[in-house]
Amino acid sequence: MLIQRGGLKVVAGLGISGVAAVNFLHDQGYRVAVTDSRATPPGHDQIPAEVQTSFGKFDQNLLLSAEEIIISPGLDPKLPEIQAALDQGIPVVSEIQILRRATDKPIVAITGSNAKSTVTTLIGLMAANAGKKVAVGGNLGRPALDLTKDDPELYILELSSFQLETTSNLQAEVAVVLNMSEDHLDRHGDMMGYHTAKHRIFQGVKKVVFNRDDSLTRPLVPDATPMQSFGLNAPDINQYGILKDKDGTIWLARGRERLLKSSDMYIQGTHNVANALACLALGEAIGLPMDVMLDTLKTFKGLEHRCEFVKEVNGVRYYNDSKGTNIGATLAALDGLGMAIEAQGGKVAIILGGQGKGQDFSALRDSLSKYAKIAVLIGVDRPIIEKAIAGTTELVHAESLQEAVEICQKRTQAHDVVLLSPACASFDMFSGYPERGRKFVAYVNELN
Repeated sequence: MLIQRGGLKVVAGLGISGVAAVNFLHDQGYRVAVTDSRATPPGHDQIPAEVQTSFGKFDQNLLLSAEEIIISPGLDPKLPEIQAALDQGIPVVSEIQILRRATDKPIVAITGSNAKSTVTTLIGLMAANAGKKVAVGGNLGRPALDLTKDDPELYILELSSFQLETTSNLQAEVAVVLNMSEDHLDRHGDMMGYHTAKHRIFQGVKKVVFNRDDSLTRPLVPDATPMQSFGLNAPDINQYGILKDKDGTIWLARGRERLLKSSDMYIQGTHNVANALACLALGEAIGLPMDVMLDTLKTFKGLEHRCEFVKEVNGVRYYNDSKGTNIGATLAALDGLGMAIEAQGGKVAIILGGQGKGQDFSALRDSLSKYAKIAVLIGVDRPIIEKAIAGTTELVHAESLQEAVEICQKRTQAHDVVLLSPACASFDMFSGYPERGRKFVAYVNELN
């Protein structure tokens, strides 16, 4: 029998991270209860029998009897039931906060509007290849509290703005906000609220990595905090960036030192060069050897649904960027691929659309004018998108993703690229971005 410790810990919202939180706290000997608005929330059958459950609505009395509430990232702290607890002085924290309390091992903390998962996975591989006992997760893959089972010497965590808004004094070994573009404004209210949530990652940080090309990623931290930058320009001494040869070869560089040709990586596009540079800076901050990091960059194939190369058909390359669910991600893919094929006279045929989440699609205008030969629009918010980008390139509506792929094939020639990067959520037509991506890959594989 575990010795019961302290007051009641109430987990609000089940799901993947909620289940991990319940099981972790129970294993630590705390009294634990869980409440969820759903009658049979996912994971309800994966928690110990002794844990009190209250499903079907958020149990206000249970929440008010808590010593501390652990909130799932999918839940908005502005919910009236959570606000009532906050008004009574009951702390509301993320599962990341519980992890920080439970371990003194170093944490590499990564957030940003886009590329979080790619960078988290890649720096995780670099650390593992360097012989570190590393645990990788958070918003990506395994929930943070699940990682404690591995007893790692190093945690590498992808963190969302939702997780960060209820996390204080993370004290990461090194932290980075990779980039900032409009996203989740429906939850955070405005760009300022979103920025504030993201920058909580720097509370108590020991070293900082920031993006020179995006001033919103640079934190206000004490002057003595070591800072290192990355960017898609020539770097100052000890910083990361790119150097170009006269023949157009692009090198990843540290100061004046050329490290690796961008063409020696599987992951293509300038946005992926930026991701690789971010990883080199993070790796340096935790003492990873440069040769191991560069070897990892040469073998990393990228992640599914994230600017993933599908195949080449008649000289046209097809890319699945279904994870491009906001404008910033789509701009990164469109600019990255558009710039890479421009020299050969190639253009991009892009598939856009779905649920627009209130974003301002006019931000795509410049890049569409520059790099796109056609934009095929799918999904519920087609009219909103069409209005915002009219006059930039040829616009065509498709009733299905399959029709969109067929239109793109007809309208492209050798050196062109077909890019699924919808800048939208997918729930109007699909179960989520993975299904949208898998269907795209299947349709592309049928082409000949």
